[in-house]
Formats: sequence, C-alpha cells, structure tokens
Amino acid sequence: MKIKAVVLEGDSLGRTNKLAPLEEFVDLIYYPNTPKELVLERCQDAEVIIINKIVMDAPTLQSLPKLKLICITATGTNVIDHACAQKLGIQIKNVEGYATHSVTMHTFALVFTFLSNMPYYDRYCKSGEYCTSQVFTHFNKDLYALENKQWGIVGLGNIGKSVARCASAFGAHVSYTSTSGRNSDPTYAQKSLDALLKTSDVITIHAPLNDRTYNLINASNLPLLKEKAILINVGRGGIVNEKEAAKALETQDFYYGTDVFEQEPMHANHPFLNPSIQHKLLLTPHIAWGYGDSIKKLIVATIENVKAYLKTRA
Repeated sequence: MKIKAVVLEGDSLGRTNKLAPLEEFVDLIYYPNTPKELVLERCQDAEVIIINKIVMDAPTLQSLPKLKLICITATGTNVIDHACAQKLGIQIKNVEGYATHSVTMHTFALVFTFLSNMPYYDRYCKSGEYCTSQVFTHFNKDLYALENKQWGIVGLGNIGKSVARCASAFGAHVSYTSTSGRNSDPTYAQKSLDALLKTSDVITIHAPLNDRTYNLINASNLPLLKEKAILINVGRGGIVNEKEAAKALETQDFYYGTDVFEQEPMHANHPFLNPSIQHKLLLTPHIAWGYGDSIKKLIVATIENVKAYLKTRA
C-alpha cells in the first residue's frame, strides 16, 4: 500500500503538476496553493509533505502524528521548527546547489541594471525622444564600470563564491563577511560587516535567514553605505529591514535591489511602493532561482529525496 504524500504549494514550481512522477511511488495529493487555515486538514493523514514557504511551527507539527518527512522545494529550511521536528522524529530534506548559477545570473542582472541605468535609456529610445536627437548617442545618465570597484559579499557559501568569481572576472576587487563565522576563503579579503558596508561599491547578500541574519541590515548600519553604493538582496527577506531601508532611500544616495521580501507576496502599502524612491529601487518577485534548468533540477532532487526516504522505510 502506498503512503500518502501531499504537495501543498504546487504552483511555486509552475502551473502544472511537475511532481506527478511521484505518483508511481506514493499516493500523491496535489494542491496548487494552501492557505494557512487548511494546512492541518490537508496534511492530517500524510506521511510526507512537500512545501516551499508554508510555516511548519511546533503546534502544526505536533498536530500531524503520521508525518515522518518534510521535503522543501528550496535550500532554506527556516520555515520549519527544527527542534520540534527532531523531537518528533520527522526528517527534513531540502535541495542544495540547484540554483547557484541561476541566482548568480540574477544578481548580476540587478547590478548591471543599476550600473548601466538601463531603464532610463530604454525609455529614452521607446518614447521617441531619440528620434529627435541631433547626435547619434546620448549620455544623460552615467554608465558605471565594475572594473576596480569594491564588491562586498555577505555570506560566502556556494552562491557567494560563484558571484565572487564572476565579479573578479569583471575586474572588481572582492571582499566578504561570513554571517556564520564558519566560511573562510583566503582568495578574498575577509572583513567585518561594518567595514564591508563602508568600503564596498556593490554589496550582495547571499546568506540564509536565521537568528544571526534577521534584520542584519538596518537603520544602524545603512548610514555606513558609500555614496551611490548598490545593495542587492538575493538571500532571504528579513535580512534587510525593509521599512528602515525604504526610509534610508529617502535621504541617502544609494540603490537597493531585491528579489526577496519578508512577506511574500509583498503586502499592500509596502514601504518599497513609495513613489519618491522608485528610481533607486529594483524589485523582482522571488524569481532568481528560476533561470534555465534550475526548476527541473529542483524537481528531480525533490523526487529523489522522497525515494530515498522510502528506501529507509522499506
């Protein structure tokens, strides 16, 4: 008899059931999305659940006596109460490394958009203004090169190292700060967070969200940023205090790009929707992990995580 497995957030992988191959091994129940109030009802008899962002806190875990495995279709596992899961004998499996190239690409897409002032030049051409120009070129907005710029990385894991290699190839001088204190790489200069913020022209965040990184960038250290610095968050929402960053953008001369938010989707009246700071912001809806074959890799690895669990159960 097949065990029951429940997919709670299928739409996060696309609009079709990409986990359908699991039906060969488990009794799979698929939901495109699941509101918080239906989580317990839908998971009541499940031995395996597959989630992405749904929070599995202690009360939830304690109310699911048949649950033995939580598969996360992501790398970060901060949505789960690990201590409670361990106490209850619930395994947690995530997927690492599937999006390193993808997130690296998105990091540079955000950075290059700021450096090139691309939205301005795109609008200049499409508005028809270029058609009336007396010269073949137009330099009303500065174009900034990466060569010899200082690039600071917050979190030197796999993605951070990938970004560091690419930034170095463009001639940037890379330094980093380790949020865990465990990562060390003599290839690059290691700095304290404050020193990194003070000296970097570009700062990119590639850290997980945990007690050490929550509100890591806030009103106390945002004033350290250099004039015209570019701050990019492709780590996790919550690492940058959004309200305080939006307030800083009103008076400070820096730029902020983010693919992640503390609450996803963004809530109505979010401080980043302030019309006065739009020219300093780039916002994308948590898509950095989705370039090329990364989603396919994630699905394959998730299926393998379930199959590996079934082997231990046999």
